[in-house]
Amino acid sequence: LHQLHSNPGHIGQWLRMRGYALDVRRPRYGDPLPVTLDQHAGAIIFGGPMSANDEDEFIKLETEWIGVALKERRPFLGVCLGAQMLARHLGARVYEHPDRHVEIGYHPIRATSHGLNFGKWPERVYQWHREGFELPRGATVLATAQGAFENQAMLYGDTAVGVQFHPEITYSMVNRWTGSHPHRLSQPGAHDRPSQLSDHLFHGPSVRRWLDVFMPRWLAAGGSPPR
Repeated sequence: LHQLHSNPGHIGQWLRMRGYALDVRRPRYGDPLPVTLDQHAGAIIFGGPMSANDEDEFIKLETEWIGVALKERRPFLGVCLGAQMLARHLGARVYEHPDRHVEIGYHPIRATSHGLNFGKWPERVYQWHREGFELPRGATVLATAQGAFENQAMLYGDTAVGVQFHPEITYSMVNRWTGSHPHRLSQPGAHDRPSQLSDHLFHGPSVRRWLDVFMPRWLAAGGSPPR
């Protein structure tokens, strides 16, 4: 995680309810990353307000550390910034929209035939980003969009998934993000705060149903996970 008040939302809740202990690290604030994932079921890098292109040491450290998960073939999930770090680790470009468009709020996506291996995807997902990623060499597209950023989800190898959106989002998180960053809501492609809150009530349940299918299939890629 990348901020002191950040939490893993519905993804963390899903894992705890199924007996997984969470080992939360915040490298930005000095937490070390594990040398090996032998004692972990998998690893998740969540989002944050920074860019995968930033020169901060913790950005470089996390991006390079993804190689540990890939080498050991442990399930890795990158969410928003984490997906962009995965793309950068694999040599792909992370970029802003040429017209400075963003995706903030619930936006439509469409699963590819490969994406359907991870269940029936929701029609709309929660976005909060100003950058997207190009598809790395050897990666497979799982979901696309016709908006500002085409690549919405990818699979690399059998174990690494990156999603541009935020399946972990809770109502309280939508409330906090939109209330704390009102200037972001005036950017092209951003939905207003009332729309985001009401859309979450409407679209959030389908995202959580997708998580119920996605998470065990993602974790199964690394074999029998420890708890």
